Amino acid sequence: MDDPVRRLGFSRRALLLGAGMAGTGGLLAGRLAWLSLFEGERYQLRAQENRIQNRLIPPRRGWIVDRNGKPLAMNRPDYRLELRPAEVDDVDATLNAIRAVIDLDLNDELRIRDDINTQPSFMPVVVRQNLSWPEFSACNVRLATLPGVEAVQSFSRFYPEGERLAHLLGYVGAPTPEQYREDRNPLLIYPGFRIGKDGIERHEDRRLRGAAGASRVEVTARGELVRELGTRADQPGDTLKLTIDRALQSYTARRLADNSGSVIVIDCLTGDLHCMVSMPAYDPNIFSRRVPTSLWKALQEDDHTPLLNKSAMGLYPPGSTFKMVTALAALEAGVDPSESVGCSGAYRLGNNTWHCHARRGHGGVNMHRALPLSCDTYFYVMGRRIGIDAIAAMARRLGLGEEYLLPVPGQASGIVPDKAWKQRRYGKNWREGETLNAAIGQGYIITNPLQLAVMTARLASGRAVMPRLIAPEPNNAQAPEFPSLGIPEAHLALVRQGMIDVVNAGFGTARAARSPVPDVMIAGKTGTAQVRRISMAERRRGVIRNEALPWKQRDHALFVAFAPASSPRYAASVILEHGIAGGRYAAPIARDVLTYLFEPERALAVLPPIEADAARRRAERAVAETAANIAQERQQMMPSWLKIDLAPPEYEISDADTPQHPRELE
Repeated sequence: MDDPVRRLGFSRRALLLGAGMAGTGGLLAGRLAWLSLFEGERYQLRAQENRIQNRLIPPRRGWIVDRNGKPLAMNRPDYRLELRPAEVDDVDATLNAIRAVIDLDLNDELRIRDDINTQPSFMPVVVRQNLSWPEFSACNVRLATLPGVEAVQSFSRFYPEGERLAHLLGYVGAPTPEQYREDRNPLLIYPGFRIGKDGIERHEDRRLRGAAGASRVEVTARGELVRELGTRADQPGDTLKLTIDRALQSYTARRLADNSGSVIVIDCLTGDLHCMVSMPAYDPNIFSRRVPTSLWKALQEDDHTPLLNKSAMGLYPPGSTFKMVTALAALEAGVDPSESVGCSGAYRLGNNTWHCHARRGHGGVNMHRALPLSCDTYFYVMGRRIGIDAIAAMARRLGLGEEYLLPVPGQASGIVPDKAWKQRRYGKNWREGETLNAAIGQGYIITNPLQLAVMTARLASGRAVMPRLIAPEPNNAQAPEFPSLGIPEAHLALVRQGMIDVVNAGFGTARAARSPVPDVMIAGKTGTAQVRRISMAERRRGVIRNEALPWKQRDHALFVAFAPASSPRYAASVILEHGIAGGRYAAPIARDVLTYLFEPERALAVLPPIEADAARRRAERAVAETAANIAQERQQMMPSWLKIDLAPPEYEISDADTPQHPRELE
């Protein structure tokens, strides 16, 4: 080191190395100071998040109750087994251990594996729900030490009346990924959480859903629970009170038996819907879980359309129940109700003939007798005289063609045609023949059962009654004041008397609807709506009776009514799809439903033979379907050269301006 040159080189290297070390140390010290002074709070929070977790507590869904407080949709305890994928090392071994305690079929296992692969690992997967108490107890004892598996108690949706309220209430189901992307609410990816999917459950979902709670817990690095630090309770959804009467709804569904149709009862004073039945239906308790593929296919293929809410979405020609509209329009146009029209059973316009349902005719008929006799010829004449625009204006005033503000998705508004409507729709002029068909509720005009019930309530009260399904708050329980229809009371009185005679006069078409309750008289109107065209060849051979036709080709049966006739309180509409004749089949149902409102015991007494007969028909259909399936399988197994395919008969559907042919007696 005595060499000056070597000493100088060493000093330079030491200086450079020292400067580098000092610079590095300065950088580290500066970074450490930055992290401590300026970023310390952020990293402290991140460390806290790793140690402390906030876990969601799903809210209990609000109940739906009827006008008397009886539950229509409620929550009941649901024992389930959950699996947390983040805490499971071997999924196969875990599923094998679970399978040794409770049953798991192939579909359950496929669903579990799919959920594990698609949702975040920290979110629990439902292994099985609706466990029985013995199964739940076994899981708590035998799977208590299995990592990531926990038996929990929660709540699931339950509908006590099942299918009898399915179309009205709807059902709940798991949210879709699209709904989560729109809302970004973590509840929507919580296992087992359900939202409204149809009906009132869907329309009032936000009100029924409630607000989630949370629990704050301390966990280890592996996610194991150390202790619970605090809990914020969930806020249950609101209780929703409807105007529906659960007992009446249940009775009406039973009275419909195996018919396909709708029954609605509305309060003429308040607009409260006391029942809104659409049958057949589905069980919402099944739909609130996973619907089996076989069941879904059967419901879709059923020609009685159990997935359709016929009360609000079904569209039908009103048939002769529309004749009150034509009568009121004629009175407003100045027609003398005493004027007589000769009915020979047919009415000619140009080269076409329109028939009355009475093939031999009714003779001389005025308005007083035209309604109880349901004389088509009288309404052909009056409808042609006043024109379609006057008829359409009266129909709209009575509530037809209108969509009401109800918590029922998918209402069909129907069609109330006039000259302007046809020009807009088809670019063609209105024809007189179309007026004749519209005057008796055929042709272009179509309505839903809800509109017919509202029409009847307005006729009975003389006011613009508006239906409602959600009961008012207790502090606002007074009856609403509906405006007048602007129809002279004398005109309404004449039509009401005609409806009274339909049921209670010896020559009326609905004598089967007479009330068995003393001092309670029912007023109503029958309707039979044709759904097929009767060809000239068939008329020459003889018109085929409805009973001999395939079910889909039979006439619809309709009946509208109100009671008591002297002081109307309730109005009802009944539609039986392909029910043949309103007076024979729809009217007795309306009679029994209205009877239930006044004397339930008397109405209940008619059910046993009706339900027994329906059960017998269901059994016969089941045997026939089984035989058909066997025959189909045999047909498929046959060689192609042995098969003989017979084409089914075809029927023409009538155009709107086709003359009305003779129908079944109402």
